[in-house]
Amino acid sequence: MQKLFVGILSLMLLTLVSCKDDDPVDPVASATFTVKIENAFVAKTFSQSGIFNTPVGASSPGPAMPGGAYEFTFYAGQGSYLSFATMFVQSNDLFYAPDDEGISLYDMNGNPISGDITDQIDLWDAGTEVNQEPGVGADQAPRQAAGNTGADENGTVELITNVMDGYTYPADNEVIKVTITPADGGMFTVRIDNVSDAGSFQTPFAPGGWAIHASGTPLFTEGEAAANGLEGVAEDGDASGMSSYFTDNTGYVSPYAPGVWVIHESGAKPLFTDGQPDAGEGLEGLAEDGNAAPLEASLNGKAGVSQVGVFSMPVGSGAAGPLMPGGSYEFSFTAEEGAYLNFATMLVQTNDLFFAFEDTGLALFANGQAVEGDVTADLLLWDAGTEVNEYPGAGPNQAPRQAGPNTGTDESGNVQEVNDAFTYPATTDAIKVTITAQ
Repeated sequence: MQKLFVGILSLMLLTLVSCKDDDPVDPVASATFTVKIENAFVAKTFSQSGIFNTPVGASSPGPAMPGGAYEFTFYAGQGSYLSFATMFVQSNDLFYAPDDEGISLYDMNGNPISGDITDQIDLWDAGTEVNQEPGVGADQAPRQAAGNTGADENGTVELITNVMDGYTYPADNEVIKVTITPADGGMFTVRIDNVSDAGSFQTPFAPGGWAIHASGTPLFTEGEAAANGLEGVAEDGDASGMSSYFTDNTGYVSPYAPGVWVIHESGAKPLFTDGQPDAGEGLEGLAEDGNAAPLEASLNGKAGVSQVGVFSMPVGSGAAGPLMPGGSYEFSFTAEEGAYLNFATMLVQTNDLFFAFEDTGLALFANGQAVEGDVTADLLLWDAGTEVNEYPGAGPNQAPRQAGPNTGTDESGNVQEVNDAFTYPATTDAIKVTITAQ
């Protein structure tokens, strides 16, 4: 009996062991992911713009009387042009402005212009209201019953010297003086002085608008009808229409540079560590100059890293290059549950800023399910801490304008979310990242 009991017990144990060995093991979740990085910026006509309406030394908006002046300050990089318009008040629709191309803010050698630029300013006729004798006409701003009360001309913007309306106008330099003063970091200050006096012809200047732009015709085109709020400025010194136009057409815009993506394990921080200096493994080159190769090379074989790649070819393009507004990069990979994704791409119109997830990356699975959809909310704009920041889109040491790679002032700081004196667009206005999984 005892032998029978031992035999039965041995058989049961054998059966239990056999069953345990044959139990199915839950498979590790796996998926093939495609990541799409879109440049969400909308192209704009102007990089900066504004209205000048308060004379120097005044506490409230108003005209700049003889002896008075307007001033405004802006940032602009090489390749930028300045346009502005201010009303010649003792007229029906005349205004002072540069020609329709604007004034180049840098010379042929890349140096900022400086000093008296009055010789680049002209008196223009907006072509919107029939001219009357300057300083006398009943429909001119100082004497009219209300704004926009003169006879419509339905003409085009022309130099007053080409209009031949039978009236005599003072020389430009007897009425207006315009000077420009550059400062470090792409800053400029423009001063518009009213130098008219009783010995020639006295007139106030009215509030107007200014804009920084690439080569083109942003405020008006000679020989074409006035637009973009110019009529209000030229007839009544009313810059509200131009201000609305500027609001719709001004903004910061930037390409993105080719970047690096990495798949890593939980807890790894292969690209950077928040609050610590750059590790010197290639992030600096990516963040300052859009050079992804050194960072990719350093990540290959790094502990905790399973896959590394570079995205450099915009979708639909036949060659590697920057990602312009409306364009996208894509890359794909296969990963298992427990894997994390991170990437870095340079915000080109900066000194050393880049978009990436948290230093610990983005988990690719949640409760066994592959992550999909729009993950833009998880992105942050990081400062590599390797180069001193300049005004975004205008700094002379930013990639589009620098003389060569790594030419800005060393910062010796930490990698952290950008936190400086400048203003940057909301992440959702700048970039969009979506993930699909199969």
